[in-house]
Amino acid sequence: MTVDHHRNVRTTWLYTLGSIVAFVGFFSGFIALMMLAALAVAPTAALSVAIVLQLVAGVVQIRFCWYLRGGRGAGMPGLGPTLALFLPAAAVWVLTLFAPGVALVGAASLWVALCLAACLVGRRRRWELIALGAILLVGHTVLAERITPPVPGESLVEAGTAWATVIYAAFVPFMLLTSVWFWEVVLELDRHRRTAAALAITRERLRFASDLHDIQGHHLQVISLKAELAERLLPVDVEAARAQLRDVRTIAHEALAETRSLVAGYRQVSLDDELYNAREVLGASGARCTLRVEALPDDDATRSALALTVREATTNILRHSEATEVEITVVAAVGGWTLTIANDAAAPAATDSVDAGSGIAGLRERMVALGGSLDAAHEGDRFVLRAMVPAVARPSTSGVRA
Repeated sequence: MTVDHHRNVRTTWLYTLGSIVAFVGFFSGFIALMMLAALAVAPTAALSVAIVLQLVAGVVQIRFCWYLRGGRGAGMPGLGPTLALFLPAAAVWVLTLFAPGVALVGAASLWVALCLAACLVGRRRRWELIALGAILLVGHTVLAERITPPVPGESLVEAGTAWATVIYAAFVPFMLLTSVWFWEVVLELDRHRRTAAALAITRERLRFASDLHDIQGHHLQVISLKAELAERLLPVDVEAARAQLRDVRTIAHEALAETRSLVAGYRQVSLDDELYNAREVLGASGARCTLRVEALPDDDATRSALALTVREATTNILRHSEATEVEITVVAAVGGWTLTIANDAAAPAATDSVDAGSGIAGLRERMVALGGSLDAAHEGDRFVLRAMVPAVARPSTSGVRA
């Protein structure tokens, strides 16, 4: 995760937290002001203590907003913060029952505390807490008017405070839950982004492993073949054996150079070279290789995919067959190009090997990515691999070595 993305997620949380704190803080201050107004009209000790506790409850509720970062259903933070959230608000609820002019207003603090707690519990308990808060909100008004009847003309309830409190209180659960839901969406998007990044890294590793397999598997197979030929020629023709060993050294250097280029990300596979090398290597193994090329694509991605197909097919022929006849054909069709590689004397397990091998599987993925296809199957005693690539550029007949 980049530093910029860390900053963006953190900034989103700060904006979300700021809106929640502003809403809760404003409501808490509004309740305290209404209590002060009631205190000016009818001073009582209970209301004075309730105002102090209301201020304490407001501070605790603002601090409690930080726990919402875990999202809905994250769980209560612990016994201490939970008691600090509910005890002052509950005390305000009880004390304001005995103060005139603050019916309903005195229950608002406990209502906010229950809504904050509802954001952190499960769905079922969430609605239970909100229902309990609504009951306590309405019940406070009924009990307060019975215990301390309002004074006509002086009651804040009659002055319209009740309507402002009800409207604002109704928005409390909606605002809190939607804000936390929005924050959860941000977290979910961030998780998906990190998952996508991890998948991209994994996909790149698989691509690198596939390319490394193509390079090393082919070169090591050729090195093994030429070393075996040198070993057989050594007793009868030292010069020929020496030539094969020189080829082994050259191929080893090529493999090293291509591996370094692969790591650096600069490797380019030449279709012309692969066709030529396939004919030479298969000929050295004792097979007669017939190469028929009508045209070659100009598109680099198409040429690279076909070149890797030729390389992998050649390696599989050397590894899984005793081929004496191999035919490689590149044909320009109306819809694109078709590469066909067929050999005789294929081992019965060749099909399974092709299907399970990481090389052919990787080639098939490349063909599919280009909109083409790759099929491999037995046709009698012959094994045929056929790759089809759609036309991305006009065919070119130049570049194939005779």
